[in-house]
Amino acid sequence: MIQEKLWTTEFISMGGSNFFQFMSQYIMVAALPVFIMGTLGGGEVEAGLAMTFFQIGTVCCRPLAGHWIDSINKRKLMLGTTIGFFLVMTAFSFASSLASILVLRLLHGILFALGTTVASAMAALILPASRKGEGIGYFAVSTNLAMVVGPIIGLLLVQQWGAKALFGFLAVLAVLTIGISNYKKLPDEITMPSLKKQSGWHLQDFIEKHSVPMAFFGGLVYFAYGGILTFIPLYASSLGMSTATSLFFMLFAIVIVLTRPFVGRIFDRKGADFIVYPGFLSFITGLIIFSKVQTMTGLLISAAILGIGFGALSPAFQTLAIQSAPLERAGVATATYFWSLDISVGLAAVLLGIVIGKFGYSVMYGVFSAGVMILAAGLYFVWRLQNKKE
Repeated sequence: MIQEKLWTTEFISMGGSNFFQFMSQYIMVAALPVFIMGTLGGGEVEAGLAMTFFQIGTVCCRPLAGHWIDSINKRKLMLGTTIGFFLVMTAFSFASSLASILVLRLLHGILFALGTTVASAMAALILPASRKGEGIGYFAVSTNLAMVVGPIIGLLLVQQWGAKALFGFLAVLAVLTIGISNYKKLPDEITMPSLKKQSGWHLQDFIEKHSVPMAFFGGLVYFAYGGILTFIPLYASSLGMSTATSLFFMLFAIVIVLTRPFVGRIFDRKGADFIVYPGFLSFITGLIIFSKVQTMTGLLISAAILGIGFGALSPAFQTLAIQSAPLERAGVATATYFWSLDISVGLAAVLLGIVIGKFGYSVMYGVFSAGVMILAAGLYFVWRLQNKKE
């Protein structure tokens, strides 16, 4: 049996677009606080506001993004979004106050929500049905690589060459995003509107009800991951391993990339359960080990185990969220899934910070976050019993 083609030019283009947009965000996450505190004279609160404004833009726009993707021409939406992305990245070079930075971060969040959602939705539509799980898994690698490469590039630029080099690089990155996202015209059956226009506003325009369960499970996974993403620099510092954060994320991403081909193929051939249950087991085990590390070796072992679990769960739930919805609502389904992730990571920063303040890092990771994952696994098991038909 001949397999349908996975690595098409169109699929690679959407993966590249996603990579460049996510890399811009991770560059900003690492480098913008340095710029705000070093050049603009702000403090930790002002640096944190830059992330808050980005999250506000993302969370507010994500549901609208799904509706727009399904109701207007996706190619034109991608072109407009990437041009807007370029204008915002270029404008950072001229920002000289905290207020202007915050406005630009709000706009960046809006465009990021639009651009990454339309790229993910079109990638899912391009993929052959028989290899959708494998393909979405590979697509997710673009995010994982950006997570590793972005912070390294951001800190290198701002510390070695300054803000002009940083913002100039981001503008170049935006130009590349325009090129790779729009250079090849996609088929009309993918880009043309798929939803009939209705008068008034309806909840179904913004939320795909069939995708909500998978968005919920994915959100719980990202809630636990948000605790790692947000607090690992402080946690590593408390352990006397402040320089190990980059190594942790590097190994975390490498493991995801190495296991991705196997994860995707097993999902398509055996079904979601063969990925989800081992994924939960690995992620829970990794959190418990992570909560008790005392040495660099222990930290890296936990990174590898967490990478296996997260690398299985994240694309599995994303694939299930898209597959559970009608094909013509791929945009809304994708947005529903990502909206849940945006909210979950934001909540993690607040709620898990409170847990750390009361009980410490070990309890937060080993008891609270691991407990959330055990609850998620149990709820998924109950949901599968009630929905045996895939």
